[in-house]
Amino acid sequence: DVQLVESGGGSVQAGGSLRLSCAVAGYTSRSNCLGWFRRTDEQEREGLAAIVIRDGRTYTADSVQGRFTISQSNSRNTLTLEMNNLKPDDSAMYYCASGPVSRWLLLRPEQYNHWGQGTQVTVS
Repeated sequence: DVQLVESGGGSVQAGGSLRLSCAVAGYTSRSNCLGWFRRTDEQEREGLAAIVIRDGRTYTADSVQGRFTISQSNSRNTLTLEMNNLKPDDSAMYYCASGPVSRWLLLRPEQYNHWGQGTQVTVS
């Protein structure tokens, strides 16, 4: 089974940066994509960025384009989300996920079937 463990969350002032990491273990051949999502009490899970495991192609939501960058390690066992110029609206629980994702739906959370526990980000 796939195991995902996020880390790197915390509190930061507006304009600051954070780097989230997700340790990935137990790939299956059907998990073709990794993604980052966030959720607040007021909003359902929002897709932020995704990466195709096989070739490293990345996709980033318009809402965070230019501020957030997704990447994976060469060994494919660590997924990273670099977040810059953070805003109070970025405060949320952040999750990484994996799954057999359709290429047209990379930022849709229902496409993912394995999720980490999440890491909290608070921007003040």
